[in-house]
Amino acid sequence: MKGNSSKGLGSRLIDHRIFAPSLIIVILICIPFAMYEDQSLELLNSIFDKIVDMFTWGYIWYAIILVAAGLYLSFSKYGNVVLGDPNEKPRFNLFEYASILIAMGLGSTIMRTGMTEWANVAIQPPFGVEEGSNQALLWGNAYSMFMWSFQVFAIFVMAAPAMAYVLHVRKRPFMRISEVCRVIFGDKFTDGIGGKILDIIFLVSILSGAAVTLGLGAPIVTYNVAELLGVELNFTLTLIVTIVWVLLFSVSAYLGIEKGIKRLSTFNMYLAALFGLFVVVVGPGIFIFNFFTDSIGHLLKNYLSFSINTDSMNPDGSTYIVSNTVFWFAYSATWAMLHSVFAAKISRGRTIKEMILTYLLAPTFLSWIATGILGGLGADRYLSGDVPVLDIVREDAMAAIPAILNSLPFSSLVLIIFIIIATVFLTTTLDSTTYTIASYTGTENMSQAEPSRTLRILVAAIITVLALLMMRIGGLPPLEVLSGLMGIPIIIIQFLTIYAAKKMIDQDEAFYYNIRPDKQENKGREQGREIRKNIELGKQLRK
Repeated sequence: MKGNSSKGLGSRLIDHRIFAPSLIIVILICIPFAMYEDQSLELLNSIFDKIVDMFTWGYIWYAIILVAAGLYLSFSKYGNVVLGDPNEKPRFNLFEYASILIAMGLGSTIMRTGMTEWANVAIQPPFGVEEGSNQALLWGNAYSMFMWSFQVFAIFVMAAPAMAYVLHVRKRPFMRISEVCRVIFGDKFTDGIGGKILDIIFLVSILSGAAVTLGLGAPIVTYNVAELLGVELNFTLTLIVTIVWVLLFSVSAYLGIEKGIKRLSTFNMYLAALFGLFVVVVGPGIFIFNFFTDSIGHLLKNYLSFSINTDSMNPDGSTYIVSNTVFWFAYSATWAMLHSVFAAKISRGRTIKEMILTYLLAPTFLSWIATGILGGLGADRYLSGDVPVLDIVREDAMAAIPAILNSLPFSSLVLIIFIIIATVFLTTTLDSTTYTIASYTGTENMSQAEPSRTLRILVAAIITVLALLMMRIGGLPPLEVLSGLMGIPIIIIQFLTIYAAKKMIDQDEAFYYNIRPDKQENKGREQGREIRKNIELGKQLRK
């Protein structure tokens, strides 16, 4: 590429032909949003509400189709295809692999939704349920679990098979959407303006989404730090917390996946498990277990009601659950390509089946447990009257988190551990983000090398400055809605990548030649039996 021969540091590190336009677009979008925040937010919300009204059915079926596509790829002949050398061991063992995907897939957001989402639903319950009733709380906690279920993780992972196949099997130097779509549109489109447009769409959605994640993730920590230290919640505190984050995920991104992201992810799994056990032991453990059991039962019994419901017969418009589900799927679509690129990068040696099913099952399993514990704690505090959770959530949902945690024994210790877990979760999410963007925009051969450390730090700095600028001048809420809108073109790209994965595997007949040796032996025995069967059949016909 041209960047490799350029003298400038930035040009050597980064493909400025896609990164520079993407960054300029994000900045140009942010400026008017910041100058006219209220008007921008009103305009974007009206556009988004219109899309929800028109395409509620589309988003619902989109998520279901992706789950079906994931199951098809997993349990068909395509599922046995190895993403790399069939004789090669996976890069990470299953626990490490699942931990990295969980940290990337859930992040600190699970701690916010686990503690507050049940209350949002209890305030606006579906199907005529009384507000604030026991039944409303049950619907709320079951819905919190549904938010982190198979549809969302299918959205996150279903572009990964194509990305991983391009990188680990075909050994293409660049792990980009344009490269994946080469098999569909040909060389002229991929190497021309069409390919650049696809790559720019990806980067714009990820850069804006990363800034929003940092902006929305900060309150999960700052609210609790302010409560712990007894200080005022202000931008200075946000700046200090953000600087700590920057240092953490810059170091982690600099160290790379093996020494940084993997170690942080596995450490946080152990810490989160200890925290959950601590809450159960010193908190309302029996109620949490019972409420968790009821929530799981309610979720399974009403999974289709959550999944396929548009409120078409409701004259007052969509309920909270329907409108939030559509927003959740749209917002998840914004992040889909980032998750898929990262999952593709770390899945060398895994089969397509292992990659998809791990991403569908591991984060779902952990998120249900986290929601059961955190949601159960909040519901108990509301029912006992210790914390007026619903009243707090009506005013400021984030303020409910320290209020609930403070109701536990050893509250200072609880707040400290919660802050550490939330910080590490967001750190792993953001260093995965910087790693992915650096992989995507770098000029090195990604099938053979890790992205430049300097480039990772540069990307981390850009995301941080963008997030802080938006938080300071007030342009974050419109950017959040815009991130949801950016999911629309990403959905189209997702379906293209699924088709591209199937087409590439069919072209290479990888389901015959790029599978593990034991599968090849089994396939050989099956083919031998089939040949013998045909010979016997031929003999019978001749008789």
